[in-house]
Amino acid sequence: MLVKKHLSLKDIFKFAGQHLLWLFPWMLSVTALYYFTHWKFITIPWLPISLVGTAVAFYVGFKNNQSYDRLWEARKIWGAMVNNSRKLGTMVKNMKAENAKATENTDKIRKKIIYNHIVYLYQFREQLLKPMKWEHVSLYGMFGFYNQKRRDKLFNNFEKELKEIHCSRYITHEEMEDLKIYNNISTQLLDRQTKLLQTLVDESAINCMQQIELQSVINNFYDDQGRAERIKNFPFPRKFASFSFVFVCIFVFLLPFGIIGEFAKLGDDMVWMSVPVGVIVGFIYVVMELIGDYSENPFEGLQNDIPMLSICRTIEIDLLQMMGEKDIPEPIQPKDNILL
Repeated sequence: MLVKKHLSLKDIFKFAGQHLLWLFPWMLSVTALYYFTHWKFITIPWLPISLVGTAVAFYVGFKNNQSYDRLWEARKIWGAMVNNSRKLGTMVKNMKAENAKATENTDKIRKKIIYNHIVYLYQFREQLLKPMKWEHVSLYGMFGFYNQKRRDKLFNNFEKELKEIHCSRYITHEEMEDLKIYNNISTQLLDRQTKLLQTLVDESAINCMQQIELQSVINNFYDDQGRAERIKNFPFPRKFASFSFVFVCIFVFLLPFGIIGEFAKLGDDMVWMSVPVGVIVGFIYVVMELIGDYSENPFEGLQNDIPMLSICRTIEIDLLQMMGEKDIPEPIQPKDNILL
């Protein structure tokens, strides 16, 4: 997640500057062809091109709205997980059955629930970061390599924070090995939470009503996990996404043929003005397409995505402080104005 208010020109060119490598030659080649050959038949009246541009703008705008909805829903899901985690922490710590006496065993179970939940958060984050074949980091060729390098660089910036996540503090090696046989480890961790709650009931540490309330909070995590997995596992409909790209390409292809005709009316030398104007207009449409394209998948781990590492660390700090722990990790800090 970018945490700076304004993007610099350097940031803009890092995001979309590589597209100038084909935009400028295309505009220049069409303009040069017209200037040196005077083939007026290659020009296209501006009206149909403007109609195409308007239609493409509406279509790309629709796609961007839907992409942003996916991104914002993902952020709301993790926001709900923050709230539910705090609820779970305070309820596990303070809910006690009438006349219940705290014992060393029940205290260990309560702490185990909190530790188990911290492991769950980091494990679920790891599952969401697994690349899907329609995401940018899984693309073939130059663009896939470019996005993979971009993601690797972001994670390298947080190498120290990532190394500080020691699950061995919260779960034993044997327990983690037992979980690896399951397809969805996060779901199994939530299932263990229910078993631990039942153990508290069996120990008479909480009553049945308190168990129901605590289980309701755990059930919320099943709901939040399912919503996040829906976004992760169900891609933005590829026809909406693909045709948006195709329409932008068609418009950019036609653009110089319409612009040179308009500038030719001002004189032969003014034809060359169609190159910078065409590059600027084409670049605007390309960037609009890219913004929507990179917002479709909010769990890739790229710079525009949900800062799951930071959210997990925030929850971890809150829960450990609720339990009176002294060894508290530091919050995740942005690196190069990016928070993961």
